[in-house]
Amino acid sequence: MFDFLFKRQGSKPAASGEQQSAAKPAPAKSGAAQPVVGKTGSKANNKAKAAALAAAEQAANQAAAQAVEARAAVASARERQAEQLKALGSDEAAAAEFILQSPFSELRLAAAELLHGREHLERVYGAMRNVDRRVAKLVHGRLDAIRHHEAELRRGEDTLAQARTMLADVLLTPNHVGELDRKWSVIRAPELAADFAAVRAQLGARLEAQVQLQRAMIDRLTALRQLDGQGLNAAALGETLARLQQEQAAALADPGHASLPRALVGEVSNELARLTASLATAEKDAAALAARDAALTAWEAQPQEELTPDALRRDWQRLPAMPANAAATEALQARFDALLASFPQAIRKPKAVPTTVPGAAPADNGSAPAKDKGADQAFLDQLEALEAALQQGSLGTAAEIDKSLKEAKDKGVRLTSAQLEQLNHLRADLKRLSDWARWGGNVSREELIKTVETLTTQNLAMGELAKKVGSMRERWKALDTLSGPAPRSLWERFDAACSAAYAPAAAHFRQLADERHANAARGQALVDEAQAEIANLQQDNADWKHVSATVQRLRTAWSHLGAVDRKEKKRLDGLFAEALTTLQRPLENQRKVEVAVREQLIEEVHKLDPNERHAVDMLRELQSRWQEHARALPLERKAEQALWQRFRTACDALFAARKEHAHAADSERRTHEAAKEALCARLEAAAGDATPSNVARMLREAAAEWQAIGPVPRAHEARIEGRYQAAVAQVQAQVAQVRRAADTVLAGVVRDKLRLIQALETALANPDSNAGTHTQGDDWRARWAALAPVDGGYEPILQKRFDAALAALEGDRAAYARQLHENQPRLLNDLLRLEIAAGIDSGAEFARDRLRLQVEVLQSSLKSGQKPGGNAAELRALLALPALADVRTETRIECLMLRQPKDAS
Repeated sequence: MFDFLFKRQGSKPAASGEQQSAAKPAPAKSGAAQPVVGKTGSKANNKAKAAALAAAEQAANQAAAQAVEARAAVASARERQAEQLKALGSDEAAAAEFILQSPFSELRLAAAELLHGREHLERVYGAMRNVDRRVAKLVHGRLDAIRHHEAELRRGEDTLAQARTMLADVLLTPNHVGELDRKWSVIRAPELAADFAAVRAQLGARLEAQVQLQRAMIDRLTALRQLDGQGLNAAALGETLARLQQEQAAALADPGHASLPRALVGEVSNELARLTASLATAEKDAAALAARDAALTAWEAQPQEELTPDALRRDWQRLPAMPANAAATEALQARFDALLASFPQAIRKPKAVPTTVPGAAPADNGSAPAKDKGADQAFLDQLEALEAALQQGSLGTAAEIDKSLKEAKDKGVRLTSAQLEQLNHLRADLKRLSDWARWGGNVSREELIKTVETLTTQNLAMGELAKKVGSMRERWKALDTLSGPAPRSLWERFDAACSAAYAPAAAHFRQLADERHANAARGQALVDEAQAEIANLQQDNADWKHVSATVQRLRTAWSHLGAVDRKEKKRLDGLFAEALTTLQRPLENQRKVEVAVREQLIEEVHKLDPNERHAVDMLRELQSRWQEHARALPLERKAEQALWQRFRTACDALFAARKEHAHAADSERRTHEAAKEALCARLEAAAGDATPSNVARMLREAAAEWQAIGPVPRAHEARIEGRYQAAVAQVQAQVAQVRRAADTVLAGVVRDKLRLIQALETALANPDSNAGTHTQGDDWRARWAALAPVDGGYEPILQKRFDAALAALEGDRAAYARQLHENQPRLLNDLLRLEIAAGIDSGAEFARDRLRLQVEVLQSSLKSGQKPGGNAAELRALLALPALADVRTETRIECLMLRQPKDAS
């Protein structure tokens, strides 16, 4: 408010003694030298005014030139650095150095676009983090992208290593490959895509090979099962089996054989073994049929006198047994019967071996005479059955029949000589075959003992070992049935070998029993824990997170409990199921409440307005609440995942809407930027044609349009605002220059008219001077008319003062001269007051008066509460005041006019 009190006075030299004396009003009767002094003062006054105006104009020009040079220097530096930026190319090190040294933010941002290496990005980010926010944001985003890409590469390398490990594994399963594909589907690592594709193709080829291998195994099993119904002969069956066995061996030698199901491989092996055994039986039957056919052919070719029926029967029985229920067997037997029938005393055709041996009819013991009828039909049937059993190699059946025949004979059955001979012959064959069977049984028992003794070296599974030992004991029993009881020494060796072989399995089964008991104890402990948790829950000490974890832990522990005895398992399952149901019931109720809370959170997310300013903060609060509830009580995994997916989808939708709104806002901001750029261009173009009359309206309209356009992108906000302010400043500078020119012209015209008035008033005050003697009123009027009119309200004031002086020239000069002298102190006082208000230096000679007047002005301002300043009315009053003025006073008035014309207008 009082800045004018502290403005420093200029260092202008003090006026000379002549000037000081000239400044004082001269007395009316001062002598003849006064007109000469007035003329000399007028010339000096003009020179001083011209010098002052030239100095002021030179200072203004210097200031403008300095401002232009400063702007030109900044623009030149910007252009040089812009050229340097263009020359950088793809040199990231030079771009980083440029960013660290450049003072221009937009050039730094453009150079930051060239950076892609992590080293340079980290260097620039550390330097620009607190200096240039836009550059730091750009660099930080690229660093985050690099870190994310490196993390993806690490995940991709781990997945690729896992794929290669799977490729090297012997067993490859489709679910592992599917899991590998799911892991790779969320990885973004283009650098590893080719390597993974190659490994994945190899894995796919292996899977396809495994599928083909399994399909071939299934087809082979089907072919083996269909061989029974095809009716192939032995040769064709042998060829087919040989081919299928080769295919099976090749499949088992294939690198992917580990993927074949064990059950399928076992079925194929069993079918091959069964068909191989059937083939061997068929070959044996064919050989037996061929041998009997050859024997029959030879017998039929021999003369009948060389053959006897008994010899034929014995030779026929010694031949290999024929297959039962075969047409060839019946045909050969019919040929043999026909051959026997061709002899005069042929016996009856033997019948098939009966399934049961009937009791013999009672008969007397001893030999019957030849004329007796012999044994009854039942005994003869048993003889035939014995003969058939011996032919078929059924020693057990033959022994039972022989026992029945002995019992029948002991009851008195009488036999003919032929029947007795036949019985003795059959019993001899039975004894011979029994001896062979006993010897073969002992050999088989020795083999069984050796087989059992080798079981300990085969590293069999315990279950398979137990089955092997059991099957060996069953075979020993079967040998006892077929070949009679074994010697005690062999039995002891066999029993010791079986016990030694079964010892690991027995220990294993004892260990399994102990484990079952231990598992039962752990199961009981789990049941007790569940019941204790139920008791705590009934006491209202419900920590639902703990309850949920306990239920999950108990359920997992129960699933990993292991084997338990069946009876104990049933009891423990019932207790645990009941306890777990009791424990889960309140937990499920609480989880329903939690589900409702989660549903409410999802609804709140849906209700959020994406365009609201605090939507993100509100969403984060909802996410925090979700996490709190999730930590307080986890739901079932499936329900938890479903709810979380819905919540996440709602959050993503909100962010997507905000992003879309941001894109729309960015587009709108770019449109606003184009409009503001156009406005700035119009202002810059209008700066050359701006005039004081239309500049105010132009700037008001531009400001209103600028405010109505709206915001621009933040990155360009400072630049476009600077351009707008520069355009406005350019328009204002142009108008100010025009006004300064107009003010200078106005001040010159006012100065000329004021000088003419002052000359006229000097002539009135000094009638003896040249101006008062030789100038008449018409001359003054002509000189006044020759001057240009004055704008800005000064013309009436000066015209009135000129008319008053001219009237005094033609009228009462003395009175007007006295008025001029009387008004001189007032003129000096008003001039000093206006200089103080305008901040113009008054000179050292007026320092005391200026200080006194400043105090008065300060006091007056404090009383009125108004800031003192230049007043156009006071300036007009000063110009209208008729008073004598020396050259110094005139110069001061002209300097005041240069400062005040705009305010006066």
